[in-house]
Amino acid sequence: MASPSATIPNLERHVSERVRTTPPSGIRRFFDIAATMDDVISLGIGEPDFVSPTPVVEAGIEALEHGRTSYTSNAGQEELRELIAADYEERYGLSYDPDDEIIATVGCSEAMQLAMQALLDPGDEVLIPEPCFVSYGPSARFAGGQVVHVPTSVENDFQVTAADIAPHVTERSKVLFLGYPNNPTGAVLRRDTLRDIAQLVVDNDLLVVSDEIYDQLIYGAAHERGHVAVPTVETLRRRTIIVGGFSKNYAMTGWRIGYACGPAPLLQAMHKVHQYMIMSAPTMSQEGAIAALREGRTAAERMRQSYDERRRVIVKGLNDAGLPTFEPEGAFYCFPDITPTGLSSEEFAQALLDEEHVACVPGTAFGPSGEGYVRCSYATGLDDINEALTRIRRFVDRHTDAARPAASAQEA
Repeated sequence: MASPSATIPNLERHVSERVRTTPPSGIRRFFDIAATMDDVISLGIGEPDFVSPTPVVEAGIEALEHGRTSYTSNAGQEELRELIAADYEERYGLSYDPDDEIIATVGCSEAMQLAMQALLDPGDEVLIPEPCFVSYGPSARFAGGQVVHVPTSVENDFQVTAADIAPHVTERSKVLFLGYPNNPTGAVLRRDTLRDIAQLVVDNDLLVVSDEIYDQLIYGAAHERGHVAVPTVETLRRRTIIVGGFSKNYAMTGWRIGYACGPAPLLQAMHKVHQYMIMSAPTMSQEGAIAALREGRTAAERMRQSYDERRRVIVKGLNDAGLPTFEPEGAFYCFPDITPTGLSSEEFAQALLDEEHVACVPGTAFGPSGEGYVRCSYATGLDDINEALTRIRRFVDRHTDAARPAASAQEA
C-alpha cells in the first residue's frame, strides 16, 4: 500500500515556468501589509478616491432594473463603439471604424493582454520603457514574449527617446510598448520626441501598443499643449494599437470597462482572442461607459482639477521634506528621489510603513530604473496628503540624519 505522502502530487512543478517565474505584483504586497495595520495613510493604490459620476451610476442601475443583463456582441455595444470613435475624432482628429477598429474589453488590462496574445509568437521581443506599470512585462511574458527593458531617467523627464530605444532593437524585436502619461512617474511624451520614435519604429518594422488610459489627466504646460496620442503621428496610425478605458478618467475602476482601437487586421486578431477568452465586456459596465461619454465630461474635468491641486501640494511638500521630486504632468502619481535617506526603495517603503504608517510603493516594483525612488499617489484627499507629508518629513529628517555619519565615514 502506498504511503499517504506518495499520493500527494507536487503541484508546483506543474505550474508553467512563465507563471512560476513571474513575481507577484510589487504594488499589492505593501497594501496587503497595510490592511492589517491601524492609522495607515495610503499613497499607493492607483485608484481615484471619487465615486463614479452620477449619470454613470444611474445608467448601470437602469440596465439592471430593465433586465439588460445578457451578452452584447463580442466587440461591445454598437453605441459604445460609435461613441469611442466620435470621442477620438473630436479630441485627436483620429478616425476609427466602430465596426472593425474598436473593441470593448474588460478594463484596459484585458485590452493589453489581448494585444500581446494577438501579436506575439514565442521568442518575439517586446521593448518596454521603464519605470512602467507593473502589468506590461507579465502581459508580454504570459503571451510567450521576451521582455527587453529600456531604461529612462529623470534627466530626460522620464521620457523614452529613440536614442534610448535604438541599442535594444534586434532582429527579434516586434513590439514597442509605450505608457504615457506614465505610471509611476507622471511623465508625458512630447510630440517631437514621438516623431523621432516613429522613424525608428518604421525603420525597424515595429508595432506599437500604447497605453493611454490617463490621457485626460494632464496638467500645467502639458494640459495647455494637449495630450499627444501616439497614432496622431501619421506613420504610427497604421502601426499602433491604443488601449484605454474609463477607470482613471471617470473614476470607474470597479466597472472593469476598457477598449482597444487600431488597424482592422490587428483588431480582428485581438477580437478572435477576445471571443474565446471573454465573450463580451459586462453589459451594465458598457451602459455606464456610454453614460460617461455622453454625460460624464464635466465630472471628469472637476476630478482632474482636484488632482491638479493635490499634485502641486504633494510635489512641494516632498521637495520641502528633502526628497527631490520630478514634477509630474500626467496621471496621479509622483516619483520622489529617496536617496538622501541612504535607504533603498524597498527599505524606504517598508520603514515608512512600519514607523509612520504611510504606505507607498518602492520604485523597483516598476522596473530596474525605479531604484532610488518610490511612487506616491495623490488620488487621495488633501487632508490625508497633508498628514502624510507631515509624517514623511519626520521620517526623512530622522533617516537623513542617520545617513550623514555613514556618508562622512565613507568619505574619510
